[in-house]
Order: sequence, then structure tokens, then C-alpha cells
Amino acid sequence: MPSVPFLATSRLLAVLTAVLILKVTAAVVFEYRHYMPPNFQADFLLGREPYFWGGYHWAFYVHLVAGPLTLVLGTVLVSERFRQAFPAWHRRLGRVQVASVLLLLAPSGLWMAFYAATGAVAGAGLGALAIVTAICVALGWRYAVQRRFQTHRRWMMRTFILLCSAVVIRLIGGLATVAEIDAMWIYPASAWASWVVPLLVYEIGRSYGDRRGRLAANA
Repeated sequence: MPSVPFLATSRLLAVLTAVLILKVTAAVVFEYRHYMPPNFQADFLLGREPYFWGGYHWAFYVHLVAGPLTLVLGTVLVSERFRQAFPAWHRRLGRVQVASVLLLLAPSGLWMAFYAATGAVAGAGLGALAIVTAICVALGWRYAVQRRFQTHRRWMMRTFILLCSAVVIRLIGGLATVAEIDAMWIYPASAWASWVVPLLVYEIGRSYGDRRGRLAANA
């Protein structure tokens, strides 16, 4: 049984993480003022005018809607308190989340990855992120339907971690700016590190927790 200080610390970290996610999401949404109508002098749209209206704009605007939506929904859905207090709403919002990721976020992210401004390495990282996110949410949905809820929660936690890459990549960019690092490799590296590193940390932590659980059960 976890100790009271451990539970209190875990809840505090969860709250702080949710606040950080919502703060970064709000900052991202605030930048939308540069995108409707598109301002091609804005950082993200700089240099994209030649191909923007050739189909890229559809993926771009779909991603603008789906990104914050799935991130906020994910923050709510991974809350154990919310799931226990509102199980019916958890299921309803879960369906919305799965549809949003599979039909909107992942396809638009994959399309946009082909136009990554900093080259093929960044594009491959973002494309892989879109594919892995779609696989994780599809498996999470499958196990929920099969009522294998422990496995379902693990796949949905992986999905949430992948969605949070949008937050992590901006934190990496912010740290690079503060540290006055303007190297060309920063964005390509962060396109991979923003989701591979958090996912690896989760898998290591989960494996360690499972091992401790088995040892305690056999003691």
C-alpha cells in the first residue's frame, strides 16, 4: 500500500503536470491569431506560402483543431478520479478521443510531416509519431472493448504521453532559446526526443513497478 506522503506527492505532480499542459496548450492556441488568416511571416508558416494552399492547408487547419482537443481530453481521461466519479462520461469522451486521433490528428500530422521545415530527419520523427500514436490509441480502444481494462489503461497512457510531445517539443525549444542555442540540429533532434524519451521513461518505470509488484506478491 503506497504511503500517504507518496500519494500526496503523486497527486501534486499530477496537478502540476495538468496545469503545465493546459498552460502550454493555451499559449499554442493564442498563436492561432497568426494562422487565421495565415500570416506567412509567422515562425511556423515562414517559407510555407508556395505550397500552403496546395492541400497542406487542409491538414494544417485540421491539426490546429485536433491537437488541443485531444491533449485536453487526454488530460481528463487519464485522471483516475474522473474515471471513478464519471464512468459514463469517461466512456463517451474516450470515444471522442479515439475518433479525433484516428480520423483527424494522426492523418493530418502524417501529412504535415512530409513538409517538415527542418528536413527529412524531423519529418521522419513527426511521421513516426503520428503512426505510433494511431497504433496506441487503436490498441487502447480494442482492449477497452474486450474489457481488458488494465491493458487498456496502459495503451491509453502511452497515447497520452505521445500527445504530450507537443508540449515537450515546445519546452525543448524554450530551453534552447533561453540557453541561446541556435543549432540546426535542435528541432530535428527534438522531433524524436519529445516522444521517444518520455515513452522510454514510462516503459522503464512501468517495468520497474511490475517487477516490484511481483516480488511483493511472492514475498
